[in-house]
Amino acid sequence: MYPKQLRSIIQSATTRELQFTPHISVKSKFKRCLDIIGSLLGLLVLAIVFVPVAIAIKIDSPGPIFFTQERYGLQGCPFVIRKFRSMVSNAEQLKSLVNNEANGLIFKNKNDFRVTKVGQFLRRSSLDELPQFWNVLVGEMSLVGTRPPTPDEVVHYTKRHWQRLNVKPGLTGEWQINGRSQVTDFEQIVDLDLQYQTNWYPLYDLWLISKTFYVIFHRIGAF
Repeated sequence: MYPKQLRSIIQSATTRELQFTPHISVKSKFKRCLDIIGSLLGLLVLAIVFVPVAIAIKIDSPGPIFFTQERYGLQGCPFVIRKFRSMVSNAEQLKSLVNNEANGLIFKNKNDFRVTKVGQFLRRSSLDELPQFWNVLVGEMSLVGTRPPTPDEVVHYTKRHWQRLNVKPGLTGEWQINGRSQVTDFEQIVDLDLQYQTNWYPLYDLWLISKTFYVIFHRIGAF
């Protein structure tokens, strides 16, 4: 169920004839098969690295192994993601002490003191994202799509912003291969998300995935 505030906004948007029309990629059997195969391989990698990563997280910083958060996906449907925890356990309480270096409805800081030493490595290598392969397997996410927004983002969405949720959120996408965290303007991220919808065809996902491996291997734009 949507939070009351978000449900009210969605109802208001519907009244203004804002149509939540799923992108054609949502019904693509090729894309779904790619998601299933890719997520199973990703979960296999997760099983291999889970114990050493979990031990490193616990030694480096007290708190849970996973970071859990509600996000919003296709047509504003809420779901829960889990990542390997890369920040101190009370990061949300300390957020007000961190300067937001991004513009718009995202939060970024290159030298965020809340990120642990192990967390820095996890982020640069993208290992913190591995648990999200489960979200891909069950169909809440895709290998390729848009960055899944948080509740405090979507409550401020305009009609233009809602269009980015006409596809499933992805582990990678145009934003990730075009600068990742170096892209600090939310409107530019939206442009990239809408660009993906315009450019999409089944094999385009394969190209973006291959490009993602290059970006991760060279640690481009991650912090």
